[in-house]
Amino acid sequence: MTRALPTPFCLDAHPAKAAPELIADDVRRFARIEARLAAEREEVGGRLAELLATPGGNGQEANEREVEIVRLNRRSRLLRRFGADLCIGRVLTGTGTIYIGRVGLADADGERLLVDWRTPAAEPFFGATLAQPMGLTSRRRYRWSDRCVTDYWDETFTESDASSPAALDDQSAFIASLGASRTPRMRDVLGTIQADQDAIIRADGQGVLVVDGGPGTGKTVVALHRAAYLLYSEPRLQSGHGGVLFVGPSHAYTDYVADILPGLGEEGVRTCTLTDLVPEGAQAVPEPDRRVALLKGDRRMPGAVEAAIRLAERPPSRPTVLDTPWGELRIGQREWAEALGAADPAAPHNDARAEIWEALLDILVDIVSNRNGEDDTGRPGRWSGERWGDAGWGDAGWDDAATAAREDDALRWGFDDEEEFDAYGQAGGRTNADAIRRALTDDTDLPAVFDTVWPLLDPAAIVRRLWNSHALLLRCAPWLTTDQAALLQRSPADPWTVSDLPLLDAAVQRAGDPERDRRRRADAARAAADRAVMDDVIHDLIATDDSDLKTMSMLRSQDLRSALDTNNGPAASSTELLAGPFAHIIVDEAQELTPAEWAMVTRRVPSHSITVVGDRAQARHGFPESWTERLAEVGLPGATVATLSVNYRTPVAVMEHAAPVIRAVLPDANVPTSVRDNGIPVRHEPATDRDRILREWLDAHAEGTACVIGDDAYAGMPRVRSLSAVEAKGLEFDLVLLVESGQRHRGIPRDRATDIESAVDRYVAMTRTTGELVILDPSDR
Repeated sequence: MTRALPTPFCLDAHPAKAAPELIADDVRRFARIEARLAAEREEVGGRLAELLATPGGNGQEANEREVEIVRLNRRSRLLRRFGADLCIGRVLTGTGTIYIGRVGLADADGERLLVDWRTPAAEPFFGATLAQPMGLTSRRRYRWSDRCVTDYWDETFTESDASSPAALDDQSAFIASLGASRTPRMRDVLGTIQADQDAIIRADGQGVLVVDGGPGTGKTVVALHRAAYLLYSEPRLQSGHGGVLFVGPSHAYTDYVADILPGLGEEGVRTCTLTDLVPEGAQAVPEPDRRVALLKGDRRMPGAVEAAIRLAERPPSRPTVLDTPWGELRIGQREWAEALGAADPAAPHNDARAEIWEALLDILVDIVSNRNGEDDTGRPGRWSGERWGDAGWGDAGWDDAATAAREDDALRWGFDDEEEFDAYGQAGGRTNADAIRRALTDDTDLPAVFDTVWPLLDPAAIVRRLWNSHALLLRCAPWLTTDQAALLQRSPADPWTVSDLPLLDAAVQRAGDPERDRRRRADAARAAADRAVMDDVIHDLIATDDSDLKTMSMLRSQDLRSALDTNNGPAASSTELLAGPFAHIIVDEAQELTPAEWAMVTRRVPSHSITVVGDRAQARHGFPESWTERLAEVGLPGATVATLSVNYRTPVAVMEHAAPVIRAVLPDANVPTSVRDNGIPVRHEPATDRDRILREWLDAHAEGTACVIGDDAYAGMPRVRSLSAVEAKGLEFDLVLLVESGQRHRGIPRDRATDIESAVDRYVAMTRTTGELVILDPSDR
């Protein structure tokens, strides 16, 4: 008697679908998947344990070991995260059945149990339609909950299969699944991706692609799955070659979508908001004055920061004269120009300091060392033998210098005493030039002079100076009128605003981190101290080695010393990790970005390989031009626009209510067509009934989430959030209570900009619901 296989199907709500002839093949395949996953978990765990117990090696071997450990850890997490629910569906073709998975899976004999959803073989699962079946005869999608199939739906693509028992309900089950209760995290939706969405997901990663779609069209789904697809299909996007950055509109949004990419087997995508790109973003407040926000968002404003930094990079207009242990030293404009020209033009200002300083010292050392040369007037060099002194070193070595007027020379070269002079000369075979460099550094005003010529700049202080100095701002931003420059002035005590962040980012990118050099020196000092300790330990080990082969002497090998050195350098800060460059960037809700904010994005992706996701109709400050026109203005010409026009989320009644709101201010808005009609009308209630409505809904629905939008006085509760329309953007809820602005009912005069902002906020708020919309009128309080 054959033992029945355990089944992952839980179809109590759909008993007809539990018939053995419908699911027997799936039960067998799921059992094989579970068995293979269990075996692979054991294999991966064993391989990890073996690698971790093995010495790290050195060079390429050590690097390969670390890469393999990272890969196995990632695979292990994925294997633990899923069971048979690694499978999202299956297709039947003329040659057999193909099961589609979040990742690929093969058994021990190499037979393919699951095909990765990103492979060409899986493309028909997402792209097939009745008009273009792509070689399929049928398709089945599974709905999983707690590793159990709670529903599935079949579609057939040939007339001969129309009466097949598999053709249970075609699109109806899919449409019903779209109305499932929402949770605080976005549900896994890989199995429900439609053909129009899949075509965009699989589009080439080169250049700029715009995904334009209204509410409920799945823009965010497309953006997240596109990130996973591009990482799989384009090796250039792997983290070692730049990686992928996903920029969302808010932390509420990034928290909401946090599970999607790990669920697709991808953990290498960095996710952030624009506020995460600079340290000041964490405390930034909204810009209270719309006029100021418009001026700061201008595409030219980062150039004002650049101009302010250039003002701090001017060489002295007159020669600099230094008092040195040997007399006066003159640094003319030619010497300054040569030193300043040594820096890499692309290097940030603060990073260039070290190069310029070293170049300046080299120039001055050459002048000092040239005892018999001539100056630019043809006279004997100022460091001739008469000025240098008979005890000067010239071409003599350290031993000669030490025997000739040792004490006098020690003082002359800036050493405290003869003993320090001897120690410096005997360490590391130093030359005369080393002593000159030390003297110029420690015993002259050269460092102070250098700080005035090329000062260490604080990026935040640069931007604050622009807002505190009317004259400086007009000089650096000549396109501003006097009144506009005055409008931008602020108190030093005022907090940073979100409109300041693009300028702070421009300052960091152009000036560099002023603390980076200090951290490097501290890290170098720690590394040197560690090496000194290692030297002592190795010396003791070798000294006490009484073996015949003297094996401890191998510790002198540089390769072994490198392997023993565990100093991996400083840990990067979160903003440094987001500084780029990246190989590809995906920007969601991109219609809200100002030109200055676009500069934050483009400077992090030199290739301009960008996926732009948004909806012109949801731009709070208006978006009258086309996507291609807007992007060309910010330096991204030639964008390709792909449009999503089907609303899979929002019920028909809600969209009928919301569409006139946005078309009143943007007649050509891309308002998508809803495919769901849940039969629930939009309700209008007094705001005083808010708590009653919520209580009744919570009692009637054991699952799902609700949101009150536009009521600052409401604090929220379990399963009910309180958000503004801006905060709710990109999120979805089963029930939305929208508190209308009182200004809409009191005849308060409004300008055009306010009308657009209000209409967009109402449109966004209404379309956050997947089930029911209740509009609360505050005039009835």
